[in-house]
Order: sequence, then C-alpha cells, then structure tokens
Amino acid sequence: MLSLLRSAVAVVLVASALPVAALTPAVAPLQDHRQMIVVTTEGWDATQGRLQAYSRTATGWKAEGEAFAVSVGRSGSAWGVGLVPAANGDGPQQPGEPVKQEGDGRSPAGIFSIGTAFGYADKATTSLPYQPMLDSSYCMDVPDSKYYNRIVDAEVVGAEAVEGSTEPMRLDLHNKGDVRYRQGFVIEHNPGAEPRRGSCIFAHLWRTPGEATAGCTAMQPEHMAALLKWLDRAQKPVLVLLPRAQYQRVQHDWQLPPLAGAAE
Repeated sequence: MLSLLRSAVAVVLVASALPVAALTPAVAPLQDHRQMIVVTTEGWDATQGRLQAYSRTATGWKAEGEAFAVSVGRSGSAWGVGLVPAANGDGPQQPGEPVKQEGDGRSPAGIFSIGTAFGYADKATTSLPYQPMLDSSYCMDVPDSKYYNRIVDAEVVGAEAVEGSTEPMRLDLHNKGDVRYRQGFVIEHNPGAEPRRGSCIFAHLWRTPGEATAGCTAMQPEHMAALLKWLDRAQKPVLVLLPRAQYQRVQHDWQLPPLAGAAE
C-alpha cells in the first residue's frame, strides 16, 4: 500500500494474531481498526520520536513504508485520554508516570482515533473528512469554555466565545506566515472535553526539522502529505504514541505490532 507513502520498500513486521477472546474487554473492540500510526520515543521527557504506519492483515500488522522522524511535546509525553483506559486506575499507568494536563507541553500517550484533516487549502488529497481553516477558525484551549477542545469559527460562535484561545488555526495569517497548520489532522485526545485534561492535539508540519511542539506531533511536509493520502476513514485509523518501554509493556495486551529492533 505504501506506493502511497513516498518511501523505500516496506519492511514487513507481523504481529501474532490473537483471538478476540484473548484480549482484554477494553482492547477487543480495537479489532475493528485496520490502520495504525505508531509514534515511539525514548522516554517520557523525550521530545523526538519515530513514526511507523501499519495496516492490519489477516495474519497481523504489516509495516507500511519506512519509519521517519517526528517531534513531540517540548516537555515530552504523558498518559492521555484515549480509546483504552490508561491513567484512571484501570490501565497500565504506573506510579510516577506523568498524566497529561492542559498547558504542560506534553504529547498525550495512549491510543487515539484519528479525526478530521485540516489545512490552509480549500481541498486536500485524503479520504479523511477535511476542514479548510479560515482566518476566523480557532481551537479552544480555554478549559472553562463550552467549546473546549473543539475547532470553531468565530464568525459562527461569536468573537467573545473564542476570547482567550491561543490556537488560531490560520497560523500563517496570525503568526507571520507560520506553516505548521498548513496540513494536519486531529488526534482525538480527550474526546469528552474533560476540563484541563488537554486540548487541541494535532499531527501537523514542523517549521524547522526537530522543532518540539506544545503537545502535538510534527513532521516534514512530504511525510504528512503521504500519510493524508494513505489514511482511509473506512479503516478506522488510530494513532498510538508511547515511550518504547511503555509500548513494550502494553504490546501484548493492546495487540500492537512489534517494534523494529525489539526482541520478539
């Protein structure tokens, strides 16, 4: 499939297929998800990572193309609110491991649905739902706002409703040509908009290679364009972001693909 991704011949990594009955109740429904983007880092405070795309086959997960470099939060990562409980006592969080909070500069860790694609252009080459950003588009990172963790149009909800937001979505117009949100997609962290648990988490472009983010995942433009072209809404794509040690801890229970270079 990664003739769609501009990369070398895919390295095939196959995970042992587990029957649904062997999975925890929280993870069994993930059998319905057939595309996965995996981002791994070297630790909770790491600001750099590697991204690998996978497709689910009849025999397990198949790597799509080669892994590439991404950057994550300027403070690293922390357990977030996603599809599988992690930080509420029912998941793999261990004492001392960080939990995502608004404004902490950490990317959320866990498994998350991939939502709407967005960008500065009117259209994009993707089968994801696409939302062109306007000068009046904002993502609400104000915890007390009724629009918290949502992208809204100030011309629809009113200028007062977006007061305090630090996330104008046309960064090029609000920040001297800033390219970061020229292409991207929503990572559906904290979908219930729990106040102060973190908001406005995206995959987007970086301005300079390796530049850390406020909590998103950033990459170079050609990699973003290839991912957007490859992602298929009908395949229910998800994004997994974890430090390597935590990934290996949950790999079996969450039925994740093996990491390159990890012991089988």
